[in-house]
Amino acid sequence: MKEQLGKVWQGNRFFICFLILMCLFRSAVADWNSVPTGSMQPTILEGDRIFVNKMAYDVRLPFTHISLLKLADPERGDIIVFDSEVSDKRLVKRVVGVPGDVVAMQNNILRINGKQLLYRDIPAPAPATDKLETLSGVEHKVRIRTRRSGFPPVTVPEGHYLVLGDNRDNSADSRVIGFVPRHEIVGRSRHVVMSLNYENFYLPRPHRFLQAL
Repeated sequence: MKEQLGKVWQGNRFFICFLILMCLFRSAVADWNSVPTGSMQPTILEGDRIFVNKMAYDVRLPFTHISLLKLADPERGDIIVFDSEVSDKRLVKRVVGVPGDVVAMQNNILRINGKQLLYRDIPAPAPATDKLETLSGVEHKVRIRTRRSGFPPVTVPEGHYLVLGDNRDNSADSRVIGFVPRHEIVGRSRHVVMSLNYENFYLPRPHRFLQAL
C-alpha cells in the first residue's frame, strides 16, 4: 500500500500540489459563488456567478471561519456572502445597517439613523417597480413589486449587520433571519464573473460577464 501511494505521488505530485493550492486559494483568498435565486434582482440575476473576495475583511484559517487577522469591517452598501446558521444556507445580500445604526423601513422606504434615503424611479419590467436607492452616497438598484414592506426602528447590535436583498419583496433577509453575525461573513462581491440564463437552456449571458455590481 505504501509503495502504491509512493508511485501515485511520484507520478502526480505536481497535479496533487496544484489541487491542494487551488483548494487553499478558494477557501481563504477568493472564489466564485453561484446565485440560484432572484432575491438580489435587479442587481444580481439567477444564474450569475459572482466573484467573492474572501480577504476583503479578514485573513482566515483555510476551511474555517476563524479570523487570523482583521483587515476591515463591512460598510453600508457592500454586497456580502455569508454562511447563515439560521437558514443553513450560503446567502448573498446587501449591508444596510452596521453596528450602532438605527434602521427602519416604511412602504419600502428606508430610514437610517433618522435620515430617509433618496430614491429615483427607473424603467422596470411590469408589474415591478425599479428604483435607484442612494445608500452612503452610492446609488444601486432595488426592485419593489406590489407589497408595501416595512419594519419599525431597530438598533443593529455590536458585531452584527442588518442585510436586505435588493429584490425587497422577495428576499429572506434580516427581516426573516435576523441580524447577521460578523463571523458568518465569507467575503464581499463587486463583480459578476460569468452568467448563465436558467430560463434559456443555460445559455451564457455575455453582456453580464465581468459586470460591476
